[in-house]
Amino acid sequence: MLNIALVAGSSRNNSQSGKVARFLRQRLIQLGHTDDTKSKVIDLGLAPLPLWPGEDNGPWGLYSKQLAAADALVILSPEWNGMACPAIKNFFIYASKAELAHKPGLLVGVSAGIGGAYPISELRASSYKNCRLCYLPEHLIVRNVERVLNTPAPSSEDDQRLHARIDYALDVLVKYAHALQPVRASIDMSNPEFANGM
Repeated sequence: MLNIALVAGSSRNNSQSGKVARFLRQRLIQLGHTDDTKSKVIDLGLAPLPLWPGEDNGPWGLYSKQLAAADALVILSPEWNGMACPAIKNFFIYASKAELAHKPGLLVGVSAGIGGAYPISELRASSYKNCRLCYLPEHLIVRNVERVLNTPAPSSEDDQRLHARIDYALDVLVKYAHALQPVRASIDMSNPEFANGM
């Protein structure tokens, strides 16, 4: 069984991103890829990180341990004003290669409307450099989020298509997780000369 961490990147309590993260976690369990003990949702709306690391890093100590133990990650970002929301960007200021290096990451954009693509593009461009997270070429975009993923069974044609795409993307993530385990184990990340990405 794989250890998979899901990061719901909204700063809102009871967010749609959190709903989607919990749906994906349950689906990973149903598909037999993980179990209740190895799959955790880090919900930045329920336990937010302080802006920038400092003396009091809030729940980061717990998050860091969960991420370090993970074989793969699912990173969810709502689209706010055409951007990834501040909570998920702040998360990547905390994250380092100690937690995330050479682990596969599935990006999930979340939109209340027909958007959701811009956070994917933004996070692919700017969030992986120092933490070395390996984003999959696959990603998910959950559009009209309030109308989908509300029940285990699809409730509409759009919901049915999304369920099928989710199963496909999660299967790809799991295959990458297995493939990257020996790669990660064979890379020496202790060289201080190459502590940060270029």
